[in-house]
Amino acid sequence: MQEILSFIDQVSRYNYLQQALIAAVLVGIICGVIGCFIILRGMALMGDAISHAVLPGVVIAYMVGASFFVGAVIAGVLTALGIGYVSQNSRIKDDSAIGILFTAAFALGVVLLTNLRGTSLDLWHILFGNVLAVSRSDLWVTFGIGVFVLLMIFLFYRPLLMSTFDPTMAKAAGIPVQMIHYLLMLLLSLVTVASLKTVGIILVVAMLITPGATAYLLTDRFPVMLFLSAFFGSISAVLGIFFSVVYDVASGASIVLVASVIFGIVFFFSPKQGVVTRYFRSRVHRATS
Repeated sequence: MQEILSFIDQVSRYNYLQQALIAAVLVGIICGVIGCFIILRGMALMGDAISHAVLPGVVIAYMVGASFFVGAVIAGVLTALGIGYVSQNSRIKDDSAIGILFTAAFALGVVLLTNLRGTSLDLWHILFGNVLAVSRSDLWVTFGIGVFVLLMIFLFYRPLLMSTFDPTMAKAAGIPVQMIHYLLMLLLSLVTVASLKTVGIILVVAMLITPGATAYLLTDRFPVMLFLSAFFGSISAVLGIFFSVVYDVASGASIVLVASVIFGIVFFFSPKQGVVTRYFRSRVHRATS
């Protein structure tokens, strides 16, 4: 209880902590919402690919004095387009194309980073995030990306929904499935950029997948899944920052661990899909039959 009161007091007094909370909650919401589409499309590996592929874009942007945001988005979109091009113009399947291009992009980023030793570019914060160092300008960028991503999902909700659950019917209905796919890749790249300062390149895939997977175990209705995923992402962000501040641990890793613990609780104890719940239900069923 004392830790909670101390945390609330610090939040009320320090602007950097207020900015960190807002940024983390925004990232939790947009990662949770986009993550639902990624999970149901079986594209978890694509999320991992784009999150890693933004590294060379970030480094090159730093080298030329441009915005991290621009460099990361360009790198993410180019990687998504490259994966689609390789898989469509060769016998290489999607998963292999993803493995080839995202590792190549990440390796390029690491090589470029080795030439920047002694500069102010902090590799640890790029890879693992540091939400407590989020500036006001970073917060506005995150807010802008969040609004844009949620607006696009609202405007293209029906095409996204149909192409996610039944691509064949979506094509028959005249929906440009390929264009919708690349729109989702663009949104995924933007979400990765928004998460860069919060959880970092390495851990962003966890925030894309874990809240959505947790929600998927609790409901069969997609709108409810979207809401629950955004809720779990937000709760993970708030609790993760709480533990980071109180126990002085890495903020990005703390947020991801909270999300993972929530998933573990739901995995074992959810009303319908929980492992423990199903075990006791089966025992009761055998006892009464």
